[in-house]
Amino acid sequence: MKAPPSKPKFFDLAVPFFLPMWRRVAAAVVPVLWAFFEIANGEAFWGIIFLGLGGMATYKFITADWEAVAAQAKEEKRGK
Repeated sequence: MKAPPSKPKFFDLAVPFFLPMWRRVAAAVVPVLWAFFEIANGEAFWGIIFLGLGGMATYKFITADWEAVAAQAKEEKRGK
């Protein structure tokens, strides 16, 4: 019997969708660019929020084990 899928963690970015490097870069850079846009328009609060989100995404992408994510995706694909 197959084990039920584990419950996803909050802000868990180590998922197969982000296996291509360009998606990780885009998901980390876009919030930072938006933060600069907000700060340039005088909205420092929102700029700090988006800068934090970009920083958190960058940290999560750097610390993730992408080989394990790829292996898990391959196993799930093989099981279907």
